[in-house]
Amino acid sequence: MYKYYIIALIIIGIDQLTKWIIVKQMELYEQIPVIENFFYITSHRNTGAAWGILQGQMILFYIITVLVIIGVVYYMQKHVKGQLFPSLALSFILGGAIGNFIDRVFRKEVVDFLDFKIFSYDFPIFNVADSALVVGVILMILTIFFEEKQKGTSK
Repeated sequence: MYKYYIIALIIIGIDQLTKWIIVKQMELYEQIPVIENFFYITSHRNTGAAWGILQGQMILFYIITVLVIIGVVYYMQKHVKGQLFPSLALSFILGGAIGNFIDRVFRKEVVDFLDFKIFSYDFPIFNVADSALVVGVILMILTIFFEEKQKGTSK
């Protein structure tokens, strides 16, 4: 079980390292093209949640994040021990939640920098923690889907 906490720690480390590099090496709103008209490294800050919703609601984010962390750790310890995909999904969710929580506590904002333009849509700028959260949620949805499908075929 501890290996899943190590995965979460690795995600937190990569997230915080990349954010530190952005803060130290780039001016706010500076943009570096990686693949022209598709992918940019853009120094951005967000005091809200995904897509900038709930700007400045730090107390709400503190409470929600602490509850998520407690819930994830509890669920990992009590319900998914030895189960690869749910444990992996929860480790990604845990790492992502803590990565952004660290920013909110110490910076009072979240550092975002991964900026994609897909066709004419400028996707909201995000970070490694956000990516880990999305991957974790997708893995959890897939796990639930396949478990339910397996239950249906075993009847």
